[in-house]
Amino acid sequence: MATSPLKSDPAPIQNHVHPKKLLLSKWTAVRPTHKEKHFWVTKVIEPEVLGAPVIEIELEAAMTGRVLRLAWRDLKDQQCWLRGWV
Repeated sequence: MATSPLKSDPAPIQNHVHPKKLLLSKWTAVRPTHKEKHFWVTKVIEPEVLGAPVIEIELEAAMTGRVLRLAWRDLKDQQCWLRGWV
């Protein structure tokens, strides 16, 4: 009797995000804080060194206008962020 190989845990599901296409994109927080659920990217922060990769962005809450600054790669985590306004 043949045994099947053990399956490893599936990789976490990630949003497909590219920093050049982030500006003005819309995002939904999975766990809203301060009643802020919907955000859009208002600024892609360019590095000081020409040709260096983008590291950070600024998100603005649609309801309050509060601005969050975070690493753009954090948007890839679907346990925290969903693409679009859901």
